[in-house]
Order: sequence, then structure tokens, then C-alpha cells
Amino acid sequence: MIFWPFKVVRRIISALFTIVLLYFAITFVQIWLTGHEHSKESAQAILVFGTTEDNGTPSAELTVRLDHALELYKAGRAPWIAVTGGNRPGDNFTEAGVSATYLEGHGVPASRILRGAGNDTWQNVSTVLAALKKHHIVTVLTVTDPFHEYRAMAISSAQGLKPQPSPVSNSPTIHFSLWLYYLKETASVGVGRIIGYRTLSSWTSTASNVHVPSGG
Repeated sequence: MIFWPFKVVRRIISALFTIVLLYFAITFVQIWLTGHEHSKESAQAILVFGTTEDNGTPSAELTVRLDHALELYKAGRAPWIAVTGGNRPGDNFTEAGVSATYLEGHGVPASRILRGAGNDTWQNVSTVLAALKKHHIVTVLTVTDPFHEYRAMAISSAQGLKPQPSPVSNSPTIHFSLWLYYLKETASVGVGRIIGYRTLSSWTSTASNVHVPSGG
């Protein structure tokens, strides 16, 4: 009988561990499935989540996202393209600015491009939200890598948008330690749903100030 309290504690800890493990396992499956969904619906805008640029030139990962957005735009799936992404100390260009230049060079009128900023997913959405609202845009096709699609949509929803999945299918990222990206996303989504994605952004962001350029 003397060990009875310890057995109870061990069972409680074991049950909690099982619940947490199951929670994150379900989260992983949700992320995986969403990353393989492709909406056939049209929307009011295409929302492109930023990623790295190389001194004014889109990285391979960003180029794939922009090319996908171009395909959607030219297919008439949405009349606007919103680009996001800021810059890091020492950068001369923003991801959003580089994206806008690339899109303009491929035939998208500057008047149809809305610019945001941001150094994480929450900031990507929040910095372009005013420009979207200015044009009464609510529905968006979210363009990003498959492993990031679920969180991108969840954060878009949390800020009042109605997102539809449109992940890229040929990102160079999938060739490099893809499982690490899925594990990171599983942790981010799992924690973000508990504490709130905005709070998670404030905890993890390395940017102390985010400049919000004109939405166009």
C-alpha cells in the first residue's frame, strides 16, 4: 500500500503523455492532409506567403510560390495577388518587394498587387490585412509550401479571412530534410492552437519592428 500513491502518479503521467502524443499525432495528420489539398474554387485574392530572397532576386522556393500564384491569376482564379514578407538586418530588399517586382515582370499590373511585410506567418497576414480590407477582400487562396499550408490557413482564419488551400507541388524545399519541416510545423501548430498564434508569434519572432509598406 505504501507505493500506491506513486502508482497513481505514474498512471496519471502516462495518461497525460499518451494524450499529448495523440494530440500531436493528429495535428501531424491534419498538416499532412491539408498540404495535399488543392481548392478548385475561385477567391477574391491569392495570398502568397513570403520566403527568402537573394539580393533582389526570388529564391528558388519563392520563385515556385510566385509561379504558382501566376498560374492561378492567369487562370482567372482571383483578380488580386497579395505578397508578403519583410527583410532581415542587412537586407536591401523585402521579400514582398521582390515578389511584386517579379510578378510585374511576368505581366501582373502593379495595381493588382497588394504588398504586406512580416518576418513570420502571423505578421505576413497582419501586415497585408489592411490592404485586403480596403478592397473588401475576405476569401483568399493561400500559396505556400505543403507543410506550411495548414498553419498559413489557420492564421489567416484567425485574422478574419476565409482561406482556401493552394499549396505548391514542386517546391525545392521537399528535397531537403522534409521531415524536419513537418516536425517543426507540428510543434508550431500544436502549441499555437493552445496559446494562440498571435502569442506564439510574439514569442518566436526575431523582429523587434516590422515596417508595413503601402498595400497599393
